[in-house]
Amino acid sequence: MQRTVLLATMLAFVTVVGPTLAAPVNYKTPDEVATFKPGPNLEVVQGNCAACHSADYIATQPPMKDKKAFWQAEVTKMIKVYGAPIDDADVGKIVDYLAATY
Repeated sequence: MQRTVLLATMLAFVTVVGPTLAAPVNYKTPDEVATFKPGPNLEVVQGNCAACHSADYIATQPPMKDKKAFWQAEVTKMIKVYGAPIDDADVGKIVDYLAATY
């Protein structure tokens, strides 16, 4: 008897509350306000990096002593770990831009 009551209660709960919980959520994402800083090879960076993330991602990286080595490692990670489709010819340009600008 207890099982039947419990099952009926759960079924009623799911029937009433379930559709509310499963309803799609509509929200508006904020407008993009971050921009890449002006610098050498900016167009290459915009064409490669902005396809996957905003300029905020770059701007929030921690300060570093050897900027060129840091950015080389980051660009390499984007290619090898995340599969960023960056041409070999663009890697040096991106690293130079990031090291000079950030």
